Amino acid sequence: MKAIVAVDLNWAIGCKGRLLISIPEDLKFFKSMTLGKVVVMGRETFESLPGRKPLKDRHNIVLTRTGNYTHDDLTICRSINQLFNELAKFPTEDVFVIGGEKVYNQLLPYCSEAYVTKIEDTFAADTFFPNLDEMEDWQLVAVSDLKFFGDTKYRFTKYVNKRVME
Repeated sequence: MKAIVAVDLNWAIGCKGRLLISIPEDLKFFKSMTLGKVVVMGRETFESLPGRKPLKDRHNIVLTRTGNYTHDDLTICRSINQLFNELAKFPTEDVFVIGGEKVYNQLLPYCSEAYVTKIEDTFAADTFFPNLDEMEDWQLVAVSDLKFFGDTKYRFTKYVNKRVME
């Protein structure tokens, strides 16, 4: 299982159910990494998607404790155990955790890799991703050249979870 996320300098990921900023190259990267794969998200993240529709050409799984939540085009899991039973049907390397904060916090210990787009700016935010630079189990293994979207600078990075990789 892998995590994929875009963060600002404070490791913020969103505000009021929205992304901090929409960077076209980051969205293309996200799509290229997750197309044909399994994406795991929380209910609020799903509801923030355009049109509240599942991501096309991916198996969408929503982890939620909301008991009456249903959607014809999603797999709904109501517990971590139920999620892991569902994920057993797929190759581990094909599973991407895509948010939000609660789901990242629950599943990050099980992720072997994290693809983090680091935006070199700060934004008003109310949701955050754990700071992998401060976590001894996580190691930065790849950093792209500096990229630009208007005045916004960012880099694509990759971290590995040393505990899961052992």
